[in-house]
Amino acid sequence: FFSVYDVAIVGGGIVGLATARELVLRHSNLSFIVLEKEKELAKHQSGHNSGVIHSGIYYKPGSLKAKLCVRGASLSYEYCDKKGIPYKKCGKLIVAVEQEEIPRLKALYQRGQQNNVRDLKIIDAKEIQEREPYCRGLMAIDSPYTGIVDWRQVALTYAKEFQEVGGTVVTGFEVSDIKMVQESPEGSTDGMEHPIAIKNSKGEEVCSRYVLTCGGLYSDRLSQISGCSPEPRIVPFRGDYLILKPEKHYLVKGNIYPVPDPRFPFLGVHFTPRMDGSVWLGPNAVLAFKREGYNVYDFNANDFVDAISFSGLRKLLFRNILYGMGEMYRGIFISAQVKQLQRYIPEVTSNDVLRGPAGVRAQALDSDGNLVDDFVFDGGFGAIGSRVLHVRNAPSPAATSSLAIAEMIADEVETRFEL
Repeated sequence: FFSVYDVAIVGGGIVGLATARELVLRHSNLSFIVLEKEKELAKHQSGHNSGVIHSGIYYKPGSLKAKLCVRGASLSYEYCDKKGIPYKKCGKLIVAVEQEEIPRLKALYQRGQQNNVRDLKIIDAKEIQEREPYCRGLMAIDSPYTGIVDWRQVALTYAKEFQEVGGTVVTGFEVSDIKMVQESPEGSTDGMEHPIAIKNSKGEEVCSRYVLTCGGLYSDRLSQISGCSPEPRIVPFRGDYLILKPEKHYLVKGNIYPVPDPRFPFLGVHFTPRMDGSVWLGPNAVLAFKREGYNVYDFNANDFVDAISFSGLRKLLFRNILYGMGEMYRGIFISAQVKQLQRYIPEVTSNDVLRGPAGVRAQALDSDGNLVDDFVFDGGFGAIGSRVLHVRNAPSPAATSSLAIAEMIADEVETRFEL
């Protein structure tokens, strides 16, 4: 591959690829390269998620998250139609199973209305059973605009389009350093025009005028190696799914979700049909001892020490100690997770489920132990600072919002780098 580009994008996940595609479509006269450390693209969060196209109900009205999700969902459906990517609008019910959840459900419905989420309605117990015959609930929000898709296929389609219009993708390039090129003694201007050197662990180098990083689970470390701020820090949380046995698929038609409890940092278990016909149940949320640790016993000493030594994580764990222990218990004992699921579908038993895949989410935390809920863009200091832009946090639902996020990052890139 050529080693000199106008803009290098570090990170070949769904956000990096969507942004690379957006930038090359806007600036076909410039040269772009995507650098991905794995041998294949979209391998981590983009390929290990629930596969849901979210409608934007949950997020605070007026927040960036809410706007990007609502716009992103609509752009995602359009894109899938245009590219022939299969999806299903199977809808979602957010179900209140106890009386005390009803006020929260109604407040959530108001929030969805304020966010301009399409076609929401509140339904009663009888209508819940018409939609989901095996689901028991007192009241639910019906969101027919929610769908499912294979997000990895979407991400790979972004990559294909990026390459078709002249972008370059290099896999197996693990970035170990981002710094300014030293000007050569002969006074070569090449170093001046492309003053940033991105090196990998094998000693290979790509030079560029500007760098954008979309590093997901490694976004804080990419920021640090280029001399930028270490915060917000990324702490990995693993979510383990169960899978419903094929002979029990009839129990679930669409997505069935709980009413979120504001006291807890994560959403809780839900039922998610998949494009391949399987049904995933879960996930729980437990601290992962490795940034890409998809198995219970995966451990990386550096990642573990990094997480535990961060005061923000200790504060989060201390505030949610009982919740965290409950999540770990449910991760170990399937029957405990099934008990949660039975609140919605009483017919599900431990014999109906198998252990399934897991995902690891890049949770950004501040030093007070708060989950960073919105986007964080970060440049840096000195000569390199004005030429590097880090996407420090692209929070869930980043896949649903990916095309809308890409527009926003591309705007930011154009402003900062005066493209």
